[in-house]
Amino acid sequence: MQYVITGANRGIGLEFVEQLLERGNHIIATARQPARADELQSLAKSYRDQLEIARLDVTEKDTIDALVELVGDRGVDVLINNGATMIGAGPIDDLNEQALFDSFDVNTVGPLRVSSALLPALERSDQPKIVNVTSKMGSIADNGSGGSYAYRISKAALNMATRSMAIDLEPRGIVAFVIHPGWVRTRMGGQNALIDTETSVTNMLRIIDEADRSTAGTFQEWNGNVIPW
Repeated sequence: MQYVITGANRGIGLEFVEQLLERGNHIIATARQPARADELQSLAKSYRDQLEIARLDVTEKDTIDALVELVGDRGVDVLINNGATMIGAGPIDDLNEQALFDSFDVNTVGPLRVSSALLPALERSDQPKIVNVTSKMGSIADNGSGGSYAYRISKAALNMATRSMAIDLEPRGIVAFVIHPGWVRTRMGGQNALIDTETSVTNMLRIIDEADRSTAGTFQEWNGNVIPW
């Protein structure tokens, strides 16, 4: 199978790459600075026939166009929009508006840009899927602590965008849904997080593998639980 994974240079994205390579899949893995993605470059040397690395900044159209050119006339079976940013926007009485705009650009509009650009490649697959990695912090119903304006708002917007995508793309046979990876021990999640990347990705891949039309537009957790919007 052919996968495209954004934000693949570390953490959850890198773990996706490692596990999918072990399963024999072909992957186009993206990073904003591929030359500095040492672990990803090392994997590329070991899996020359399975792994391609592409520079991608989801806020820059030229890098998205280059990704489309790299894919060429191949089909993409699964697009995993994993790349994201988590920056503080400050308290409500002293908001950093630029942090809000930047988060929205990367976390919400970015996955939409990439998904839109790769639609022709996804339509060349027999069972195409778009998986947008979100966060429970984007759940309105689950928000009991407030704060984290930039991250919460951008992920809640991604959830809504994916819900619309699922409806719009259903006639074209493309299954789109969001998945929360859990609180994972990564640079973003911190070392106090509850699970490691291997546990998170192993379980998310099971959900992705089993996803069908009934999965479209759902908000799932890494362990299969459904999260309220």
